[in-house]
Amino acid sequence: MITLHDASNLAHRLGRQAEAVCRHYLSVGHREGHYWVVGDVRNTPGRSMFVRLEDSPKGPAGKWVDAATGEHGDLIDVIRESCGLLRFKEIADEARAFLSMPLPGPTPAAVRQPAPPHRSPVAARRLFDMSRPIAGTLVQLYLRERGITDLRGTGNLRFHPRCYYRPDEHSPIEIWPAMIAAVTDLDGRISGVHRTWLDPTRRDKAPIDTPRRAMGDLLGNAVRFGIGGEVLAAGEGIETVLSIRQVLPDMPMLAALSAAHLAAIHFPDTLRRLYILRDDDSAGDRARDRLVERANAAGIESIVISPQLGDFNEDLCTLGLDALRRGARLQIGPQEMGRFMA
Repeated sequence: MITLHDASNLAHRLGRQAEAVCRHYLSVGHREGHYWVVGDVRNTPGRSMFVRLEDSPKGPAGKWVDAATGEHGDLIDVIRESCGLLRFKEIADEARAFLSMPLPGPTPAAVRQPAPPHRSPVAARRLFDMSRPIAGTLVQLYLRERGITDLRGTGNLRFHPRCYYRPDEHSPIEIWPAMIAAVTDLDGRISGVHRTWLDPTRRDKAPIDTPRRAMGDLLGNAVRFGIGGEVLAAGEGIETVLSIRQVLPDMPMLAALSAAHLAAIHFPDTLRRLYILRDDDSAGDRARDRLVERANAAGIESIVISPQLGDFNEDLCTLGLDALRRGARLQIGPQEMGRFMA
């Protein structure tokens, strides 16, 4: 259990290395005299936040104030906000790691009632709740650039204007806008989220090493569009699934987020016919074969729909909507033509 004394001790030890802390967690700022100057506690460029780097009659090193918002705090707060951490144990562990201090052993209470990890379904639901609907946001513009304009049934997609991104545990936090997608189980409960970080200047994915990441409980679950019944279409990527949905807007679909997860999706009890939206690569072929095998074993009819190019979003962007519609019409069953096709 972490006490107030522990927090005070950590803040004091961080203050003795205030400039090093600022260079690591507030990396876009710079030193000016006895202060570190940065935009805000979330490591945004600017000049409104001042961190005291040395003890003085005005206060100890590590104390900071944001002149624009009136926020103030110590270096514990800097670590919390710049890393996007939610629980104090996580913040303390991060501070100790920076200071190379040993981590405390677990207490009996902590063993009996472990708190959820930062990447747990609880944290995923919290991130989704903090985001807002995509109408009129950068997410809508991003999807439009990918040829996706019919957004009916996409309530599980949201927009977060300042989503934390950290390339690795040794790198500073970056902040980018992001598309947040809810990953749900068969009962509609959010078990995770998928983040696609975006570049607002290009209306494309952000220029970072891994612009797509998922968190939470993913295996068997998916990003769902529409309510699954007797018929369901399943593919890998969100943009791929939304692309084919432009010509089959009423067909329930899901995005499993990877080939491996596509092969492992859970089947609704009501499912009788599964359309497999295949990506044209070796991983897509393996996922297709495994999913066909599982569907057959469960007594579910499986029909594979293949793109003309690499995936259905490439078909949509390169060949156009009419070509995508013609390709889908040739591959779906006649019983679905009038029911689902626009």
